[in-house]
Amino acid sequence: MKPNAEIHRRLVVVSNRLPFTVSIEDGRAVFRESAGGLVTGLSAYIESRKRAPAPSPEHVWVGWPGSTVEAPLRGELKREAQARFQSHPVFLSEEEMDQFYLGFCNATLWPLFHYFPSYAVYQPKFWEQYQRVNEVFCETLLDIVRQDDLVWIHDYHLMLLPRLLKTRAPYLSVGFFLHIPFPSFELFRLLPGKWRRGILEGLLGADLLGFHTHEYVQHFLQSVLRILGYEHHMGKVSTSEGIVKVESFPMGIDFDKWSAVLNEPDIRREESDLKNTLAEVKVILSVDRLDYSKGILNRLEGFEIFLETNPQYHGRVVLLMVVVPSRIGVYQYDLMKRQIEELVGKINGRFGRIDWTPVVYQYRHVPFQSLVALYSVSDVCLVTPLRDGMNLVAKEYMATRRDGTGVLILSEMAGAAKELAEAIIINPNNREEIAEALQEALATPVEEQRRRNQIMQRRLLRYDVTRWADDFMRALLAIKDEQKRLQTRLVTPETRDELVGSYASARRRLLLLDYDGTLVSYAAEPQMAGPTDLVLSLLGELASNAANQVVLISGRDRNTLETWFGGLPVSLVAEHGVWIRVQNEDWRMTKPLSNDWKPQILPLLEMYADRLPGSFIEEKDFSYVWHYRKADPELASLRAKELVDDLVHFTANIEIQVVPGNKIVEVENAGVNKGAAALYFLSHSDCQFVLAVGDDSTDEELFKAVPETAYSIRVGITPSYARFNLPGPRNVLALLSDLAKAGAP
Repeated sequence: MKPNAEIHRRLVVVSNRLPFTVSIEDGRAVFRESAGGLVTGLSAYIESRKRAPAPSPEHVWVGWPGSTVEAPLRGELKREAQARFQSHPVFLSEEEMDQFYLGFCNATLWPLFHYFPSYAVYQPKFWEQYQRVNEVFCETLLDIVRQDDLVWIHDYHLMLLPRLLKTRAPYLSVGFFLHIPFPSFELFRLLPGKWRRGILEGLLGADLLGFHTHEYVQHFLQSVLRILGYEHHMGKVSTSEGIVKVESFPMGIDFDKWSAVLNEPDIRREESDLKNTLAEVKVILSVDRLDYSKGILNRLEGFEIFLETNPQYHGRVVLLMVVVPSRIGVYQYDLMKRQIEELVGKINGRFGRIDWTPVVYQYRHVPFQSLVALYSVSDVCLVTPLRDGMNLVAKEYMATRRDGTGVLILSEMAGAAKELAEAIIINPNNREEIAEALQEALATPVEEQRRRNQIMQRRLLRYDVTRWADDFMRALLAIKDEQKRLQTRLVTPETRDELVGSYASARRRLLLLDYDGTLVSYAAEPQMAGPTDLVLSLLGELASNAANQVVLISGRDRNTLETWFGGLPVSLVAEHGVWIRVQNEDWRMTKPLSNDWKPQILPLLEMYADRLPGSFIEEKDFSYVWHYRKADPELASLRAKELVDDLVHFTANIEIQVVPGNKIVEVENAGVNKGAAALYFLSHSDCQFVLAVGDDSTDEELFKAVPETAYSIRVGITPSYARFNLPGPRNVLALLSDLAKAGAP
């Protein structure tokens, strides 16, 4: 891990909203501080940076100011936002925000990511505006970012921004954190194809992706695998641009702030007033923003069942329900508000008495000090979201329980449930379960309350919001270091010039080239990956140079290679080195081989082909290849591992080898590999320049075989025995084109 001092570079926070809201009154900009978990948490982290042993007070917060600002006022607003809040506003029109924020963000992404697919709206104009606003954010950032900045982008509003930004400024360190759930693949795939691919590719532009829970990480990686085809290793996804780390970071709270603030006189007075008012009853607290994902109706229905089944608590318990206004004017929210009020009226009418109101309902914004007072006087906190990224209410309640009493009832659908396992965990869709949890909570002895709460409080104190953000920043710096190590192996313009210069000055040259994944991209079917006109033209031009010997070293069978390349003056190697055809000569085997083992292996391969729809077997002269590129990627990965295990066990006493490749498992004679074939050509050549290029594990033997002075290149950003890396086949063809020009007479 990096020391704290290295984290304290300038931090650029990017979110949909700034930590303040601007309204234009009498032609002037009026600033009001914003509330919310993201603003509160990040503000606490920024303050901690200023107090660190190596303080770094410099930061900038980029976001929308909360209203449309006309051009004449923008300059003044920028200056004041920078001076007072170290912020930089992104200016958007009312129409842009309407289709972007109320449209794609909250009418499409919010319901879908919170498992309410029937509420999701799929409007092309919403998606277009989402793209446009992300581009506006990118343009704004490019005006202010510096090379050493740490850019931290937040939440579902800006999921296209990481790629947009890194495409224009690849040197930046970019992290992204999603504060809502990432849904399972089955839900995410409901987005139209271009949209879902665009979102995943946008997110993979970041160096580090953070989610609240391991479950959300797995959902994201599953969607990346199934939609983009990228596998991961220990949470690292290798793309053509580099490595992206995907990890869980459960967001904490400023525990000390919530705990210490109980000593403030105003809060103590409000706490005292509440205790006097509610002295005769046990208080069950419910506080949430008005949203269908929060399960507010479920908790009311659960409370109603509790009153039905526990008449002994009539007159002795109160549900104090605070609902904070949200998205006024949106149909689902207005409908839900009416339903809540009707149900509150029904419960109070059914069970209430002159001296007792079962549900005390308030629809209002709650100031910080009032919220702390409510937490501190409540005997039970009822948190029942149907789906929630984290839910900080549960953590805030724990932080205010200074005497260790109180019971937290928490939905298993909230991210916080993974950390607060000592709470009473319930499924909010089961109203009877909510009622039973309320009964259990009210009957829990004080000693047991304190035992559970102390465990949770210690955990929350250790992993507070500062630790959350520090861990994220350390992980961002760590993945950047790993990327830099891989980047040093990339063929840079300087390396390319050196390589081309060595090629041009050499009297004899040997070019050892893999085919699939190196000169062409992989295809669903092997026969569909035939050479393009450009590939044939480049190979022909290079091979026609008398100083060159061009060798295609492939896993393909000799008939296919003969069909595709037989008309070119090149040498061919088939089946990873079983067959060699030197230019102008006939095919011959590199050594005597037997295929007597094939009838024993075929039934096992056929069984796995039957167990995995979309997979198939390719037979070559001295090998079998089990292909699974077209199969379900998750099941295929599992079946491939099982097949390799079975084959290794089955062939322990047979002179054959099992070689996993790119979406294939190959079974071939032992001792046959591309390295041995390369040595043949090296031993029959007096070349001064050697180039070896390949893309997968079968090419590693080739890289080991060539001299240290050779230019060995692995296609893809991945560790290798090769000296250098290139991102993809397009880059290989560009390099070969440069060589062809350099060697022209």
